[in-house]
Amino acid sequence: MTTADIVYELAEVNIARLKFPLDSPELKDFVDALDPVNADADAADGFVWRLQSDDGDATDIQVFGDEWLIINMSVWRDANALTAYMYQGRHREMLARRREWFERVEEAMMAMWWVPAGHRPTVAEAESRLLHLRTNGPTPYAFTLRTSFPAEGAQPVPVEVVPRSAVDDLRVRRG
Repeated sequence: MTTADIVYELAEVNIARLKFPLDSPELKDFVDALDPVNADADAADGFVWRLQSDDGDATDIQVFGDEWLIINMSVWRDANALTAYMYQGRHREMLARRREWFERVEEAMMAMWWVPAGHRPTVAEAESRLLHLRTNGPTPYAFTLRTSFPAEGAQPVPVEVVPRSAVDDLRVRRG
């Protein structure tokens, strides 16, 4: 099998910095919507996989060693399937309310990349892709919906070691 024969799927990660603890009254609507929104994703056309713990979501999976960050990572058939899900129904309603629950952060909090069909990305891989996007802008290694790259010729790149300074730069000082 040559590289041209490999089928690719689209991996995406998005992280968010919580304004309040997950068990706070301020996040009740968000937490209550997780199961229905995740069920919508699971049933969406083009959905392949999503990161989840034994609880069925990923809110207890740590990213960048920061307890105030939550992660969502999934794999889709292509960008059209992902955007169709993102901008309709309950997920769209959640997006409209994101400023109630999450801090506004200047740096990129979402990245996409192509993976060989069947590959399930790790949190370390997602951290690497996100940091790469922040440092280099959109490239075939990590890109955005606005500036994407085709799957043809995509190759998984070994996960880079995430330097401690990059993680420290990510942290937002909390008052």
